[in-house]
Amino acid sequence: MMDVGRHPNIELLTYSEVEDIRGYVGNFTAHIRRKARYVDEDECTGCGDCAKECPVVVPDEFQMGLGSRKAIYIPFPQAVPSAYIVEDKECLGQNPIACGKCIEACEKNCISFDVQDEHLEINVGAIVVATGMDVYDPTALDEYGYRRFPNVVTSMEFERLVSTGGPLEGHLGRPGDLKQPRKIGFIQCVGSRTQNPEKGNPYCSNVCCMNTIKAAQYLKDNYPEIDISVFYMDLRAFGKGFEELLMRSKASGVRFIRGLPGDIEEVDDTGDLRVTVENTTAKRLEKHEFDMLVLAVGATPAMGTEPVRRLVSLSKSPSGFLKEAHSKLKPVDTPTKGVYIAGAAESPKDIRESVTQAGAASSKASILLNKSKFSIEAITSVLDEDICKKCGQCASVCPFAAITWEKKQLPKLISAACVGCGNCAAECRYGAIKMRHFSDQAVYAQIDAMLEENSANKIVAFACNWCSYAGADTAGVGRMAYPPNARIIRTMCSARVNPEFIWYAFKKGAPVVLISGCHYVDCHYIDANRSTVRRMDGLWDGLEKAGLRTDRLLLEWCSAAEGGRWQTIMKETEKKRQSVTSEEIDGTRTALEDAKIPRPRNPKASDENQDADFVCMRCGYSWKGNYRSNVERICPQCRSNSIRWLKKKKNK
Repeated sequence: MMDVGRHPNIELLTYSEVEDIRGYVGNFTAHIRRKARYVDEDECTGCGDCAKECPVVVPDEFQMGLGSRKAIYIPFPQAVPSAYIVEDKECLGQNPIACGKCIEACEKNCISFDVQDEHLEINVGAIVVATGMDVYDPTALDEYGYRRFPNVVTSMEFERLVSTGGPLEGHLGRPGDLKQPRKIGFIQCVGSRTQNPEKGNPYCSNVCCMNTIKAAQYLKDNYPEIDISVFYMDLRAFGKGFEELLMRSKASGVRFIRGLPGDIEEVDDTGDLRVTVENTTAKRLEKHEFDMLVLAVGATPAMGTEPVRRLVSLSKSPSGFLKEAHSKLKPVDTPTKGVYIAGAAESPKDIRESVTQAGAASSKASILLNKSKFSIEAITSVLDEDICKKCGQCASVCPFAAITWEKKQLPKLISAACVGCGNCAAECRYGAIKMRHFSDQAVYAQIDAMLEENSANKIVAFACNWCSYAGADTAGVGRMAYPPNARIIRTMCSARVNPEFIWYAFKKGAPVVLISGCHYVDCHYIDANRSTVRRMDGLWDGLEKAGLRTDRLLLEWCSAAEGGRWQTIMKETEKKRQSVTSEEIDGTRTALEDAKIPRPRNPKASDENQDADFVCMRCGYSWKGNYRSNVERICPQCRSNSIRWLKKKKNK
């Protein structure tokens, strides 16, 4: 960080917050609020006289609450700039001045409470998002007694306890009475690798195993008399030199017990802890007593990630971390052009992986900034100004803000920001937006060719380019046989599927139409597939009003790696096709000839807290839930994603 602060081409803005980001690749404008430090960072020498006089004492966040600091402080050792800062919410010297002792103690006169926040506007060509990660709070895991028992600490708190810069200055002691522990237990996977959302997250946090092994070896090197046990379900030591460190730890006398404790209790008033655990290797129930327990907590997305994600229109994975454009081909790119991700913002990482990805992200940004011209794929949308009715619906559904619109004005399409998802073209009721290479005429031509002969035996399937279409490829490469009568129309996103395409396919004699795209919270275009769901709800209602079977229109999610799932989807769809009679197909043509194509309204953000009645289009099971929830979009009985939203009612 000191090298960054000294670099002539880097402007370092500490204690600042990004409030807004506008623009597109090569032309971003960032609005930044630089918070008032109340201390002149250029004049402050870091002598500490002000902190000695400050009467306010609060828990130190850097020491995980195990130490204390004053209201005027240096955030952490080696902070850049190495100058004090006043926390205005804790200081007694403002509005009105009731203290002012720090001002009197400062010989340099560099403290002033008249300083105001500074608002900056910066033009940049590329953005790297590196918001990092937080650690899981194990308070919800009541069986481990965190916060109930003083000698149960997290791995982060343990790091501060043994650090030479920590509250004990490197002298090991347990928090309850500061005595040096004789027996220490480590519990792995706290808040990780669980399918219970109340107990943590389903993913592996990557760094926990080696962090515990490192800590255990550190204790053995400096306090060889300490007895150490590690409770685990699996040990993952896959990095360079990691397995060697694990073997060295075992040779040093660290015991590794396969099994996670189910109960922890305090022994009398001594502060010692009794652990009950099932040793799955020895196949017996064991009880162990420790002076101190360390919970190896997992990683969670940083709290500041979500606001930044919304500002620059990024996708996120089901785990809550940011999603890259392609895990193998574009590991640091994002769907938003000119925006890159680095470090633990994308997934839990150790320092080495974070540094590697940061180098890749900076290289990608440098390549972009060194170009005189920026090339884009020829799949963007085009506006026909003669047809446009200036309604602005296209701008409301664009996930990348590539369309700007003001009332009674023509929308403006920014080609550099457009990624070609086609959501705007499907939303436009007047056909004013055309898609290059994925035009309406091309789709209609494909439907005509598919259903020209033996239409009753065909399955019309619209597949997302990034997930479902790739999933079909995975099934083919893996020799996973599925019905050969499926005819797939590739689109960049399921949101490109215009309701008129489906109406046209049914009128041409299609017995079954399948729409398939990315998983509900895993869309390549951020949240474009939510528009797909909204349009499908309207189409199901339209089919019902026309007196037709709604289960002939199916919606399924499938990822690129789920070849087996694609096989299952197509087999189930074929069963549905076989149940459709020729009389039904003929009746459909007649019923839809003059029927109006339903287009439901574009929901507002406030609708996210509304309830809905759901029914599965595959098995018919019905239930209640939140209509924007990913969990409620999966049938609890047959695990299908072809879910129909029946009714919405406001929460009281």
